[in-house]
Amino acid sequence: MSPEPLQQGNLSSPTMFLLLGFSSAYRAWVTLCLCLCFSLIYLVTVLGNLLIVTLVWLDTHLHSPMYFFLGHLSFLDICYSSVTLPKILRDAFAPQKTISFVGCITQIYFFLCFGGSECMLLAAMAYDRYLAICHPLHYPALMSRKMCHCLVALSWLSGSISSLIQAFLTSRLPFCGSNRIDHLFCEIPFLLKVSCSPNAPLNKAALYVFAGTIAMGSFLLTVVSYVHIIGAVLRRGMGTQRAFATCTSHLIVVSLFFSTGAVAYLSPHSSGSMETDKVLALLYAVVTPMLNPIIYSLRNTEVKGSIRKALRTGVS
Repeated sequence: MSPEPLQQGNLSSPTMFLLLGFSSAYRAWVTLCLCLCFSLIYLVTVLGNLLIVTLVWLDTHLHSPMYFFLGHLSFLDICYSSVTLPKILRDAFAPQKTISFVGCITQIYFFLCFGGSECMLLAAMAYDRYLAICHPLHYPALMSRKMCHCLVALSWLSGSISSLIQAFLTSRLPFCGSNRIDHLFCEIPFLLKVSCSPNAPLNKAALYVFAGTIAMGSFLLTVVSYVHIIGAVLRRGMGTQRAFATCTSHLIVVSLFFSTGAVAYLSPHSSGSMETDKVLALLYAVVTPMLNPIIYSLRNTEVKGSIRKALRTGVS
């Protein structure tokens, strides 16, 4: 049975939402793509990031702050993609794509929690590179094991608290008229569109303030770190330039993560661009977590060396 639409004027929370997914014009293509392409993407995401986590855990050559953060980033990417992609894949075979109200709010919480934590962790990784390049003599003392654990804990705590507040505020929104969400999964901007709260502008402002604090704060910290890094490279010459090579993978990952999220959340949402919004959502929620281990594996000499060592050990 399809979920009952809410009666107009009934300011309450529905028990079920209907996810519309892609329009009927795309349905046959999307079903095939979800079954084959997205299954492969999820498999590559999990295996690729799991490989990074395993290498960082087992290879003593990777027991440094930079790879400690990379291991946590890979674990976050597994969690981040697992919040949405298995549900999207399962919905490909379902005649009606439904999700309970509690399930929707839970999905929002974990999606924002892992996304916010990743924002903060990327900023911590930029700070680590800043200390390594701009203060190399004091780096071992400044980026101690205790500091590494504190930065990771701060990343998780910031993402958890911010997402908890946002999920709670979203759960308090009244809905009426329709419980149809024109999206692939539960996301705050699309729930705000079907909410009929008389204080919708205030609710929207509060939700975006908490999200923006994490995203913009971590982005600015990353930018400031790289401004100092580039300044040090230009002043000190070739020795520092070789150290800067360790930053290129991180810069690519940061650019992908923040640019896709910014385009998706800051661009205006209109009925004519709904299909584009869904493609963008897949880009930052599904594709980016898959690319991160590939980028680090292809551009990082130590990671490639660790992979070759693991392969030789496995063969022998």
